[in-house]
Amino acid sequence: MKTLNTQFVRTVGEFWKSENVSRIILLVSVCSSFFVIYPCFATRAESAGSDQSATNPLKQLTLEQLGSIKVTTVSKEPEQIWKTAAAVFVLTNEDIRRSGATSVPEVLRLVPGVEVGRIDSNQWAIGIRGSETNFSKGVLVLIDGRSVYTPLFAGVYWDVQDLVIEDILRIEVVRGPGATVWGPNSADGVINIITKKAAETQGALVSILGGNVDHLIAQARYGGTVGHGLTYRVYGKGFVRGPEFHADHNNFDNWHQERGGFRVDWSRNPHTDYMLEGDIYGGSSPAETGTATRISSVSGGDIVARWQHAFANGSDMHLEGYFDRTIRVDPLFGETRNTVDLDFLHRLRVAERHQISYGVGLHWSPNRFIPSAVLNVAPNVDTDHIHTGFVEDEIHFLNDRFLLTVGAKLQHNNFSGFDIQPTGRVLWNPNPHQSFWAAITRAVTTPSRIEEGVQIFGGELPTTPPTFLFVSGNPRFRSERLLGYEGGYRQLFSPKLYLDVNVFHNNEDHLQSFGLPTAAGNRLSIFYENAIAGSVNGFEIAPSWTPSSWWKLSGSYSYIGIDFHANAPGLDISSTGSVRTYEGSSPAHLLRIQSTFNIRKRFEFDQSYSYVSALPAQKIRSYQTLDTRFQWKPYRDLSLSIVGQNLFQPYHYEWGTGDPSEAPIGIRRAAYVKLGWESSR
Repeated sequence: MKTLNTQFVRTVGEFWKSENVSRIILLVSVCSSFFVIYPCFATRAESAGSDQSATNPLKQLTLEQLGSIKVTTVSKEPEQIWKTAAAVFVLTNEDIRRSGATSVPEVLRLVPGVEVGRIDSNQWAIGIRGSETNFSKGVLVLIDGRSVYTPLFAGVYWDVQDLVIEDILRIEVVRGPGATVWGPNSADGVINIITKKAAETQGALVSILGGNVDHLIAQARYGGTVGHGLTYRVYGKGFVRGPEFHADHNNFDNWHQERGGFRVDWSRNPHTDYMLEGDIYGGSSPAETGTATRISSVSGGDIVARWQHAFANGSDMHLEGYFDRTIRVDPLFGETRNTVDLDFLHRLRVAERHQISYGVGLHWSPNRFIPSAVLNVAPNVDTDHIHTGFVEDEIHFLNDRFLLTVGAKLQHNNFSGFDIQPTGRVLWNPNPHQSFWAAITRAVTTPSRIEEGVQIFGGELPTTPPTFLFVSGNPRFRSERLLGYEGGYRQLFSPKLYLDVNVFHNNEDHLQSFGLPTAAGNRLSIFYENAIAGSVNGFEIAPSWTPSSWWKLSGSYSYIGIDFHANAPGLDISSTGSVRTYEGSSPAHLLRIQSTFNIRKRFEFDQSYSYVSALPAQKIRSYQTLDTRFQWKPYRDLSLSIVGQNLFQPYHYEWGTGDPSEAPIGIRRAAYVKLGWESSR
């Protein structure tokens, strides 16, 4: 890794220029006015000595207790991290709160091995272990069990994945193909965002945030109880975000969005639980199309229902369904998509140390594509469907010190037909504070509508007679395949020191590429192909150290090596689909360090440092960032936070625009002030 340059020690000196000072004074003035409003709804002003009673229980956990948190993403079954044969990492509510991040993509920067590059104010490129792309292809993202994957691009629209950050209980991230029980499109990993139950959000929350990039974020939430065992919460949130740095001053990426929603939980008895939640949202932003700037809009909503029942013998049953509707209108295309998803799971306790899990799923998604003069997907009206089934056998040996897991996921979809994803995993716990694990898994990523049916008009070539250039989808496009080998080691050396190490090697083939031009009359077509293959290998190291009760240090270092080749001649025509872009769009070295201080009982002081090595295919140099957060709690329910982000330089670049003729957009140095009030019942 390149030697860290002198910017590491040059922090906030440049930040306090006169123009930034004026912004901070304005922000402090705006947020200070909130103190006038506070007495209207504050029922009492208690000393900070009561702060500890109002914090989330996770805030009090030691490293040993954090290692014992039960995660559900790997096998859909609650299991301790010590008993998990996968590269899993958990961001707790406390980690998220103290990061100072104002969006889900920014929170994910804290996870080892997760690559986050901000493209502009409303777009991110997020990947795991070499899969960093604009739409996070190969990474399955879930919010309370609801998949936010779109079959149009085989990825995620990160601009609409927004939540009340304080309501996130934890984020479980599985790096690699360690969670194939969730089905296709999780070959590189799963990001599972789990929100708090309604019972954990009783009372009111109000906060307002203002800054030079995040101009305004305002949110309110209220939770209550109705009858025996039924709890609820409702919320509303809106934000206005400003543009990032554009060298040509064409600031087209400012945007706004509003959303609201609810959640209801009901415990009918100690063995049966019900959950119902829903959201609705809408927003817009300018979008550049050549020399013109037009409005891009998005709206939608979702509703999720879940039933769980635990049997006396240790078995349990789970049924979940959701409906999701998305309407997106961009200058180049539009899409309306409705999605219905049903998922059934039964965990059967065969013996004391033997469990069999099986389940079936149905994913049905009718959609309509609205073409433009340069972009079309045929057919315009279609229905995507995925049918899945899985079975997994889990056996414990040697007094629960050895675990063997074998299973397979079978799926059928309208793009590529049948696919099977088998996995085998072993785990050994020599003692309660140490674990070794290894796994081998086959995973697939299904084709998208773009890859199968797109028609992109590339222009008229200067020939006689005229020749028209098109980039065309391939109806015979196949699923991308991955065979992954993984291993890991975890140990709690003492109550103050924890270490997590993972290594991996992936063999990948049938990756998306572009073929050589094919002539037919006055038409010259470049088709999507599956002609790239190769390997990805690397490791991740994530230590945590608490030298005292008021100071915690954590961090991670990730290395990745990518070696791909083309099995057939092809073209390099975009930001994806070539050996160069596969090998040069993920950082070989990724270093992160977080420090959290508790200064007495009223103050928190947190810092986060990152180093990201160069991305040659995106024409991005290596860069470093530093974020700082300071919070003061004058009363138990009231908090004031000041956050600085990207403090090393006025702006830096993280990702290309996808067009080689366009300069990347700079991610600006930012600051904001946040005032929040949260009561508990």
